[in-house]
Amino acid sequence: MGRIQLEPAYVLHSRSFRETSLIVEAFTREYGRVAVVARGVKSARSRRRNILQPFRPLLLSWNQKSDLGTLTGVDQVASPPALQGQALYCGLYLNELLMRLLHRGDPHIEVFERYRQILSELASDASPQPLLRVFEKHLLEATGYAMLLDREHNGGAEIQPESWYEYQPQRGPELRSGPGKNRVSGATLLALHAEILNEGDLPELRMLMRSVIGYHLGDKPLASLSLF
Repeated sequence: MGRIQLEPAYVLHSRSFRETSLIVEAFTREYGRVAVVARGVKSARSRRRNILQPFRPLLLSWNQKSDLGTLTGVDQVASPPALQGQALYCGLYLNELLMRLLHRGDPHIEVFERYRQILSELASDASPQPLLRVFEKHLLEATGYAMLLDREHNGGAEIQPESWYEYQPQRGPELRSGPGKNRVSGATLLALHAEILNEGDLPELRMLMRSVIGYHLGDKPLASLSLF
């Protein structure tokens, strides 16, 4: 990859590295998720540590000779969105979701732009739950786990709004005789497919997306869910 200059990015996570440095996991527009060593940023004189924070729109520069790059420059290009309360928890959830579902070095420009947009929307008065459900849907699609929402997986029959389905994460919806545990209405599946969500859809969709995302993440649950 070589030398990268002024790449739009957001910090997803950082952890200590030796005494004065950090390993920063960043989501970049053109290069996807990358990890870089930010040397000396934990020292009292470093201005970079205050900049290398989640949700701040940044321009990163780094040298990449292996899986772990070396940060050479960072600039904040705009004020971060004012995330507080539930909106802040939602932002932390999104960051963990990107950390878990995106592979390093796999670019997803559309996901980057959607992430930029949802941070702005979370800072507004918009209801966060519909935003999260649509973002989750697109993230799953971008990472190869697209959801089947408009027809049954076994036979391809169109989803009927008045019917009930059990969603199999590895396959898709299966018709059931009526409502029950872990079942979702056809109307809710079609609402997510069209990305037009009503308040009444949200409890079913939250259950559905947790089930599907949990299946793809495996045995380790998302730590950020405990914040809600």
